[in-house]
Amino acid sequence: MDTEIWVEKYRPRTLAEVVGQDEVIERLKGYAERKNIPHLLFSGPPGTGKTATAIALARDLFGEVWQDNFIEMNASDERGIDVVRHKIKEFARTAPISAPFKIIFLDEADALTADAQAALRRTMEMYSKTCRFILSCNYVSRIIEPIQSRCAVFKFRPVPKDAMKKRLTQICDSEGIEVDDEALEALIYISGGDFRKAINALQGASAMGDRVTSDMIYQITATARPEEIEKLVELALKGDFMAAREALDRLMIEYGMSGEDVISQLYREIVSAKFEESLKVVLIDKLGEVDFRLTEGSHERIQLDSYLAYLVIVGRKKARQE
Repeated sequence: MDTEIWVEKYRPRTLAEVVGQDEVIERLKGYAERKNIPHLLFSGPPGTGKTATAIALARDLFGEVWQDNFIEMNASDERGIDVVRHKIKEFARTAPISAPFKIIFLDEADALTADAQAALRRTMEMYSKTCRFILSCNYVSRIIEPIQSRCAVFKFRPVPKDAMKKRLTQICDSEGIEVDDEALEALIYISGGDFRKAINALQGASAMGDRVTSDMIYQITATARPEEIEKLVELALKGDFMAAREALDRLMIEYGMSGEDVISQLYREIVSAKFEESLKVVLIDKLGEVDFRLTEGSHERIQLDSYLAYLVIVGRKKARQE
């Protein structure tokens, strides 16, 4: 029985296999061909291929000895200055094995403290002949300017729908899973450009049967169908508060959604809805306020009910104006 995690099983082995980041890969291929790289800074949303690209680049540069000359560290585990002074410096000062230099891949580098980042910038200069750094982060603004200026910056975008759909179809064919277009669209919707989330959801749904359906995808990821969220908003705007509240109850009970999940999906649906721009502005402004209150620890049902009530009031005002 295959018990391997698909995210690892189908991780790209070379730069040519990385999906959905064509502009980034074209630039990196030039470095791989010349067998030389500067310090690199990868930034972008989670699940877009930053770690996979770093490992694929090391494979293309070093071939069979890539593991001897590559170390991956997660900065969110050890965030302080000691990890820079000891672990990173010790690896950086040792000579590479059958390669021109080593690579230190520092994942989630934006989690490093300011002191640790300040210490890191000097280390990057001192050992540049024997070691190159690849830093990965979700928010490039949290990396101090001196480090940014020492790196070539590569910005990763959410994986495009077409590229994700093509790769997911290949995985299904490889695993012998039957999947229809509706299920693929559901995977793309729930992922929001996060390829890792899409693959994990597909593997979870495949455990429920050889045929993956959209219902399985929404169920296993605790995500409501877009049309259900759309209906919830429509009911409230039409002034039917109790029907909207019942619809909200179904979402939270049947799908096991939290208040934050509902807020997140409401935001996506309002943005993509065919409302007037002025109405979208009003609804999103209030939604942001509710999200803040939930983050601060307010009761989620009271806050969500208050948002539905607000939609009812807005809907009635709009109807009177018409």
